[in-house]
Amino acid sequence: MDLYSIGEMLIDFTPGNEPASYIRNPGGAPANAAIAAARSGLLAGLCTSVGDDDFGRFLVKTLEENGVRAINPRLCKRAVTTLAFVTLAPDGNRSFTFARKPGADMFLEEGDVREEDIQNSAIIHAGSFSLAAPTADAATVKALRLGHELGRLVSFDVNYRNVVWNDDQSSCIARVREILPYVDLLKVSDEEVDMVGGEDALPGLMTEFDIAVTVETLGGAGARVFFSGERWDVPSRKVTCVDATGAGDAFWGGFLSSLRIQGIDRADQLTRETVNRAVQYGNASGGLCVQKKGAIPALPTRAEIEAFLTQD
Repeated sequence: MDLYSIGEMLIDFTPGNEPASYIRNPGGAPANAAIAAARSGLLAGLCTSVGDDDFGRFLVKTLEENGVRAINPRLCKRAVTTLAFVTLAPDGNRSFTFARKPGADMFLEEGDVREEDIQNSAIIHAGSFSLAAPTADAATVKALRLGHELGRLVSFDVNYRNVVWNDDQSSCIARVREILPYVDLLKVSDEEVDMVGGEDALPGLMTEFDIAVTVETLGGAGARVFFSGERWDVPSRKVTCVDATGAGDAFWGGFLSSLRIQGIDRADQLTRETVNRAVQYGNASGGLCVQKKGAIPALPTRAEIEAFLTQD
């Protein structure tokens, strides 16, 4: 397994309509990153909870069609509770409102993370929203800590700035900081960078927690990269709208894919050249997703990314 992705599954549908009738795409940072990696030809598994109902079967089927498998089959016996209400504006921007379906529990438990899956994976990836319940928090910490102890590349996506556990953003940020000692690769968007103290704090944060690479994605307009005390900007190309669902996750899935394609499986193998190549690959993946203005159907294949990179 190249990528072991941990987190919750979101349902994307139009506000005001019944989700059972208008469901479109599963999403969420771990899911989209896993699918983006799978589209690049890597082996990707998703450790998540999906319902054993029409929703859950649809989500599992969509993932499998995109090259992602649920590592632990019993996780498919719990219900999806988090819904993402999405509004698409004429300019291509989407706004999100998150809600919970009452009376259901979808969160991971510590026993859902199997050591053999971590041992057989090259990269362990999670997002901050996977810390949103005590059981999921423990499961995520276990996976990231074990991956770190085994010397695997550990990736973490600081996401969902507006989703705060227990209505307390400070506790959310504090919990993210407790995860960072296990993290080699940190991804944060320009809208969510304040969760880790703002862009100016990133170099100090990386030194404090021994983070090898931090990438700040810029909503379809490229990225800022922090590596070995340096920062460089990587502009995006041929973007036709401001943002698109899944663009940041497409970027990160492409970034992680490039590292595996280059044979990188440890933090000490990273160089400016390998990181820059991964950023360019991720940038092409995110740019293509923005162009297509979509989520999972817009996540590109390896051939599409490489063709995009060779264009003038």
